[in-house]
Amino acid sequence: MADDLEIDLDDLQRRMDGAMAALKQEFASLRTGRASATMVEPVMVDAYGTMTPINQVGTVNVPEPRMVTINIWDKSLVGAAEKAIRNSGLGINPVIDGTIIRLPIPELNEERRRELSKVAAQYAENARIAVRNIRRDGMDQLKKAKAEGMSEDDHKIWADEVQDLTDKAIAAIDAALEHKQAEIMQV
Repeated sequence: MADDLEIDLDDLQRRMDGAMAALKQEFASLRTGRASATMVEPVMVDAYGTMTPINQVGTVNVPEPRMVTINIWDKSLVGAAEKAIRNSGLGINPVIDGTIIRLPIPELNEERRRELSKVAAQYAENARIAVRNIRRDGMDQLKKAKAEGMSEDDHKIWADEVQDLTDKAIAAIDAALEHKQAEIMQV
């Protein structure tokens, strides 16, 4: 019985790590006034009749703290890439220079910083909810095991382990949120 639960703990840990990875990816997509190659990852370009991620039609670079450049490999896709960036909701006006698209990242005003900070907090809350749901799954597994004959002491030990995993995951989410909010508010 205990061996089955250990595998379940590994699964719970893996799922909690997945929630943290998803949170980091969401944080990376937030525009903080600093240039980042990850901010253009969600942009999809209509290339040869197929929606293709922008990093598969050109090289994305960050030459300066407030500039992203995309060197489009096929000259015929420059217009499609520009259109995709304009329609992406990034709020950035691309500047075309031959096959290079420059994305100047404007300075964020105080109101926009507060708004982004709230969005980051919402992403973190969604990650916390995911972790709590994973914890609930683990506790449900323990209830079943207890009904199948697990001792009270073993149940308590395993429940404490599941809670410990949850506490660590929540602490990591809180730390990531604090770091991201500090980055957003930095002028």
